[in-house]
Amino acid sequence: MKFGIFYEHQLPRPWNDGDELKLFQDALDQVELADKLGIDFAWEVEHHFLEEYSHSSAPEVFLAACSQRTTRIRLGHGIMLMPPNYNHPARAAERIATLDLVSNGRVEWGTGESSAAAELEAFDVPVAEKRDQWEETVEQCANMLAMDPYPGFDGKYFSFPCRNIVPKPVQKPHPPLWVACSNRETIKMAARRGIGALTFAFVDPSEAKQWVEDYYRIFKEECVPIGHAVNPNICMVTGFSVHADQEEAKARGMDGFRFFGYGLAHHYIFGEHTPGRTDIWAKFEDARPDMKEEGPSRGIGTPDDLRAHLKGFADAGVDQVAFIQQGGRNKHEHICEALELFAREVMPEFHAGEEEREAKKMAELAPYIEAAFKRKERMAEIADADIPTIVALGRRIAEEDKGVLQDGKGFAKSQNIPTEDPAKKGAAE
Repeated sequence: MKFGIFYEHQLPRPWNDGDELKLFQDALDQVELADKLGIDFAWEVEHHFLEEYSHSSAPEVFLAACSQRTTRIRLGHGIMLMPPNYNHPARAAERIATLDLVSNGRVEWGTGESSAAAELEAFDVPVAEKRDQWEETVEQCANMLAMDPYPGFDGKYFSFPCRNIVPKPVQKPHPPLWVACSNRETIKMAARRGIGALTFAFVDPSEAKQWVEDYYRIFKEECVPIGHAVNPNICMVTGFSVHADQEEAKARGMDGFRFFGYGLAHHYIFGEHTPGRTDIWAKFEDARPDMKEEGPSRGIGTPDDLRAHLKGFADAGVDQVAFIQQGGRNKHEHICEALELFAREVMPEFHAGEEEREAKKMAELAPYIEAAFKRKERMAEIADADIPTIVALGRRIAEEDKGVLQDGKGFAKSQNIPTEDPAKKGAAE
């Protein structure tokens, strides 16, 4: 099994000058450490306006910075919001490819649609349409990354002319695709579209087993890939705080994990929020006495506790577990100590044999993947004769104004630009 670290960039109130700077710099240090320790993935969300819960509105910038401080860790959008009012598909494709280039081919392209009113309403994304918008734009963004040129598209939610989207990613035809999943129905949707499931639901290993079985059964029977490659993988999240003493692990990480859940519920389920004024941490503190204690079943405890917790996911067939290590007011120093302890005492036994496990899984899935692509209706390539020619704007304006400049020489003459080398001309004379 593989492992990841997951970032919302949480920043509970009260806020002081320099707090956001420290938050981001600490996170960069943590990713650099995770890379050195052999942790496999670093995931970064995209959210907008979700104060205290998530200050991560430009994940590609953070991940690009991570790429220059690391050498091997995979850098994941966990996730990029795909409705076009958030990110136009062409701009999304350009940023994904650029990040893949600056990271030397380490991008994981996680996608989603959002379920927060603060985001959806601000960007005018209708709740009833967000899933369909996600589907249309993800498919076309994958086409933009893979096709040369992109033939153009006239869809329900966006239209775009024939263009060649550059640059192209290192990973061909495009980086591995994922989608955020919050329940078993979205797990099934991920399987049907041949993409990895980033499951942002805190389920126990017995429930995880049911999700895994659903995913791979549907992948084998019904998959029609949305992209040009499939990514049959399941990642599940868990809390994370590890110390030799279980009570100390709880003291260091339990409130951060509980605030993570409370902040999410505030913005997504029950809260009322006044931008710039609501104090979610204060509300959390009021509610904390009634919250249940969290421990080993949430990845909070001793190395032995965590080992047993993770073994349940591995036995269920989960491919990756991502840790919610940065939550609430969890301290940077404690996070780093926990990562080091995990990497030293727990991770090696789960990494052992991982390459063989993955190779065996992909060999088993190979005939199903072949069948899935036979069911896929691909976007037709555009014939060379049909690729439109784009006339430069300056030439268009000049031709409209003067009816001249029919070619490059005409433009050069109008600007007093010599079309021949004067020295060559003199020599010829």
